Amino acid sequence: MERADVVIVGGGPAGSAAAHAAADGGADALVLEKGVPRDDREGLGPDSTDAAGILDYWVDIMGIHPDEFDDDVVQRELTRAEFRGPTTSATLYDTGIESSYDAFGYTFQRARFDDWLRSRAEDAGAEYRTGVSVRGVETADGDGDDPEHVVHIAGADPIGAAFVVLADGPQRTVTNGVLDEYLPAEASASDRLAPPEANHIAYQEYRRVPAEVYRALDDALVFWWGVMPGETAYPWIFPNDDRVCRIGLTMPMGMDAEAFDADAYELLSADDGSIPSGSTFIRRLLEWQYGDEYDVETDFPLVEDVGKRNGTETYPISSTRPIDSPTEAGIAVVGGAMGTTSAFHEGGDHVAVRTGAIAGELAADGDLAPYNRRWKEAIGDEIVRNVTMADMVADYDSADWDRVIGAADAMLAADADDGLLSQPYRSGWESLKLVLGYKWNKRSTRRDYVTIAEDEYVY
Repeated sequence: MERADVVIVGGGPAGSAAAHAAADGGADALVLEKGVPRDDREGLGPDSTDAAGILDYWVDIMGIHPDEFDDDVVQRELTRAEFRGPTTSATLYDTGIESSYDAFGYTFQRARFDDWLRSRAEDAGAEYRTGVSVRGVETADGDGDDPEHVVHIAGADPIGAAFVVLADGPQRTVTNGVLDEYLPAEASASDRLAPPEANHIAYQEYRRVPAEVYRALDDALVFWWGVMPGETAYPWIFPNDDRVCRIGLTMPMGMDAEAFDADAYELLSADDGSIPSGSTFIRRLLEWQYGDEYDVETDFPLVEDVGKRNGTETYPISSTRPIDSPTEAGIAVVGGAMGTTSAFHEGGDHVAVRTGAIAGELAADGDLAPYNRRWKEAIGDEIVRNVTMADMVADYDSADWDRVIGAADAMLAADADDGLLSQPYRSGWESLKLVLGYKWNKRSTRRDYVTIAEDEYVY
């Protein structure tokens, strides 16, 4: 049987970061990636679909400065984020979190980012195989103190490993089955990590926008809240280069149009018999914002040689809370598979890279035991922020978003020195309620933000 020190299931940001750290630490690291085709990638690779923007302090969480990337990875340097409600807006020029990166953030081309991470891992000595479908992981007592894992692959011989890193993304096609082996029957991973009401879907299109529109967008992330129904549902525009923008949205799956008042949401119509498709929402967004001046179909054309297919891509988002890993079994779950992707702001690449790097480093050292403590130290504050905000806005309707964005704008106008959630007292009662509510909920969340705790695993 072929053997490796570390087998990594999944070759996205978390998996490639794990492979790099493991190989850099002297381990024999093997990445197994199912691989998907993309119009902007020559070969197979990970499902590289993401809004792909990084804020300043995320650079430090990820541990990779953009100066390290190949020249074609970074698309635009950012100066701000704009949050727009149905009738109010607020612009954030500073996250208020200390960072070594000077700008507000940057956007990047996700497929090129993934390819760069792969090259970095291979340069460190890791092996990366695409077109490989992992069917499951079997664990038995090995010759030494640590368990021996057997990774089963469709149409190929199994591979033995001392450690397994699960990085198969928010769909968890392999992770759920592996974790079920270490959980009581009544607490299966599939039931706890993938409830239908927690699943979100994201859709985006690559469109070339008019020059004047691009000048207004080329250094900003723009989000709209309260204009479409659903918990943490929002459209966005992110700038790429060459007047191309990624225009997309996030929304829960399985919503019923009859549960919402169409008149309350700018992007709903009374004639909708069901929740519109992502493409319909985007067309309505562009018509709403730019239709008075431009013909959307001709002036905002799709760029069809990028994205997953014909200038579009659809991808799942896990909105569950993160999990601990069964480290006593020599298994670490990283990135989206462990629930680090936030449906509130969608970004997950920075925490995926960091968790993968921690797991790879520890596997190379021969001991995964510190992993659950280490990932909390590295990304716990970020996870708590995301979970707190997502819980706070879960039941917001369009009027709530207008109220909160207006309060945020008042706080920013008050020239608070330490970011959006500081010094609210000069900016009104709504601002004060927003900050006090956030701080109260954050305190509660910090005590309990892990879906599966380490002590729940049975070995």
